[in-house]
Amino acid sequence: MDLGRVATAMITPFNDDGSINYEVAERVIEHLIQNGTDSIVVCGTTGETPTLTVQEKRDFIDFTIKKVNKRIPVIAGVGLNDTAYTIEATKVVEAFGADGIMVVAPFYNKPNQRGIYAHFEAVAKVTDLPVVIYNVPGRTGVNITSQTTIDLCKIPNIRIVKEASGSLDQMTEILANVSDDTYVYSGDDALTLPLVSVGGRGVISVVSHVCGNEMQAMIRAFDEGRHDVAAKYHQALLPVIKKLFENPSPVPIKYALSKFGFSVEKVRLPMVELTTEEKNLFDQVWEQFQQKVKSIETN
Repeated sequence: MDLGRVATAMITPFNDDGSINYEVAERVIEHLIQNGTDSIVVCGTTGETPTLTVQEKRDFIDFTIKKVNKRIPVIAGVGLNDTAYTIEATKVVEAFGADGIMVVAPFYNKPNQRGIYAHFEAVAKVTDLPVVIYNVPGRTGVNITSQTTIDLCKIPNIRIVKEASGSLDQMTEILANVSDDTYVYSGDDALTLPLVSVGGRGVISVVSHVCGNEMQAMIRAFDEGRHDVAAKYHQALLPVIKKLFENPSPVPIKYALSKFGFSVEKVRLPMVELTTEEKNLFDQVWEQFQQKVKSIETN
């Protein structure tokens, strides 16, 4: 399975009372499809899943699958630190019609590499869906080593890796030792171009909510051998990316979507919204980004 070059880890919009805003969610889905998103990951970290109930996750995944209606792939985030729960959730979303599942390394209980392997193996055995390995040690407290990932990618339905370790060395080692039909995606927006340059497929992105077309243009320029243009896009994107991760994600990206007419700033505690000063600082960076992109596109 191919997620394309830019997959978006989608936000979960909330009403003022904290409930999920399905009307706005539908608009966000359409916005993503029309602005550079090749596939959607629903109920990942960016979707604030630590604060969603089990039923909310299931309802929102089901809703997203129905609204996308097979126009692009929908990958359902089902991972938890409980293997039995992850297996149960996998069966549920498979029945909903998900195109694949994303499974995060078990967090908090911090298993060793044998335990991590056994977790993913157990999940992969109960489904025919493609399984996306999600390695994000900054959030889980454990790193899936390159060797464990390489071993997991020998399982037939594990052919996609979301690497958010921040280590280009680790990503490169994985790429050098997996089959040609295995795709490695950056889980860090800032490493998209570096990863593509060493053989990665693309990015599972947060920033693509607002910069999806520019991310696509950057990757396309690299593919076409216009490496100077790709570098300019990377340079233009980097300040925006840095600003969007200065505060806990997805708080900044929810504010950034206001640039496209979305009022989705509401987050659930313990997340808190940006201050007025933080919004103003982002606005300045966004304006500079717009000017840089215009310059790239007109030269």
